[in-house]
Amino acid sequence: MAEAKRIQRPLSPHLQVYRPQITSITSILTRITGNAMVVAVILIVWWLVAAASGPDAFRTADGFITSWFGDLVMSLSVLGMWYHLLAGLRHLIWDAGLAMEIRTAERLGIACLVGSVVLTLITLVLV
Repeated sequence: MAEAKRIQRPLSPHLQVYRPQITSITSILTRITGNAMVVAVILIVWWLVAAASGPDAFRTADGFITSWFGDLVMSLSVLGMWYHLLAGLRHLIWDAGLAMEIRTAERLGIACLVGSVVLTLITLVLV
């Protein structure tokens, strides 16, 4: 058999060395917000089923959703919804082959982050 020749190859970058980029962070956030919105949908469905089930079930569900924790979850869900929408629009732009330059992609990522916060604040103030 032939001898295996050892080649000095670079190691993969570790988390301590790797500097996250705005595009990678926004990509991860898109996945997180997509999954987190499932929690809000489950809470809303629970609230609607409880409303159809009777006053005692509704009182329990409504008490949870209108508590400080429920308000926090629903407010963060609004933030996640706006962010996920804006990130989806960004991906549609990329799918069209536009805004693929690194600087433009970074600016779109920042726009998604800032836009989602601004739209969330507007939504919470108006509602």
